[in-house]
Amino acid sequence: MKKTLLTMLMTSSVLFLTACGSDNDNSITLAPSNDVPVNTIKDPVVRVELYDADGMSEAAADSQLMTYKMLGVDNKEVMATALVFVPKTPEPANGWPIVAWAHGTTGVADKCAPSQQGLNGTQYLLQKLLAAGYVVVAPDYEGLGEPSGKESHPFLNLKSEAYSITDAVVATRNYLDKQGKKTARQWVTVGHSQGGHAALGAAQYASRAQLDYKGTVAIAPASNLSAILQGGENAVKDQPANIQIPVLASLDTFTALIVAGMQGHQISVSYAEVFKPDTAKLAPIAETECSGPLGVGGVLAKGMTAYVSIPENLGSLKGYGRNQDNFMTLPVISNFLTNDSQPLLTKVSTPVIIYQGEKDATVPKAATDLLKASAEAKGTKIEYKTDPEWTHTTAYTANFDNFVANVGTLFTQ
Repeated sequence: MKKTLLTMLMTSSVLFLTACGSDNDNSITLAPSNDVPVNTIKDPVVRVELYDADGMSEAAADSQLMTYKMLGVDNKEVMATALVFVPKTPEPANGWPIVAWAHGTTGVADKCAPSQQGLNGTQYLLQKLLAAGYVVVAPDYEGLGEPSGKESHPFLNLKSEAYSITDAVVATRNYLDKQGKKTARQWVTVGHSQGGHAALGAAQYASRAQLDYKGTVAIAPASNLSAILQGGENAVKDQPANIQIPVLASLDTFTALIVAGMQGHQISVSYAEVFKPDTAKLAPIAETECSGPLGVGGVLAKGMTAYVSIPENLGSLKGYGRNQDNFMTLPVISNFLTNDSQPLLTKVSTPVIIYQGEKDATVPKAATDLLKASAEAKGTKIEYKTDPEWTHTTAYTANFDNFVANVGTLFTQ
């Protein structure tokens, strides 16, 4: 799939969905609330244990896996996990500022949590932030790696991600205070992909922590999910099966993670409501396996490959059961795509920096362009950094030093 084709179709999908997405009679239109509950959780730290993977115990003066309490998606107190790293730099008179790191998509199963499967390369940025003199807290997010093993991760639920971050920051300050280590009231969030999405959520809900939030660095943040899903479908609609399968498997992984993340929560939907039988029997793998070509995506791709390999199907996906027709108009899904997952629906007054590559086929630039325009129309000011060569990955890997510099600037503003 060529990037230019995806971008063109993505742009048309964005324009279409913006114009028509709210006209469906079955959609739920819940306006986002400006009422953010203050974190009043008592004794937020449940326990801490040494985290010695990824070379972090050597890079940090203190490296811990913290179990903490947070307000969950069902408005109940739940336990979550986060990694906490203290720099080796001298403690400033006012305490170390805090950087919250929000990770990209790993899956919704507990074993997919970064604290369990490892940081997979993100440790290099975290080590640079430690060297610059910041406490770093890296939440797994609600339902990922949590102690009971029974709660699902509400994938791309903005408020859940945001509270995972705000409540982890509050718990980190509580933990370090009891160790006689002082942290400043100032904090920022940096995140990539799903983590960029979460970082924008943290900006929107930062008042929950009742601290001094200084700003956000969001790299290739997920947004406008309906347009991304529809744009991907359109991009390969008339392509041969070998071109379609990797793209459609990626899109179906995305949808399967959304459905898996709703399971067991107050607002949910069944796999059969979203997927046709061929895919509905495979999609629940998202509850137990991680994302990517060797996990959920691989299983879904194998299902399609097996189908096109049957001689009577003539190498075509025609007739293969993927998504239910108009599944995005289901009230639960419609509300999720329009409201629960969409960042910057309300004005954010703190600085926002967004990095976006023009060769990003995961979060196409057209989606982020729309996010920027919509947010700025509400009064949010965004510093938008783009590059014609950045992909979804290199927008992150090519800019470590820039992110650290951005953080330093945010703390001095």
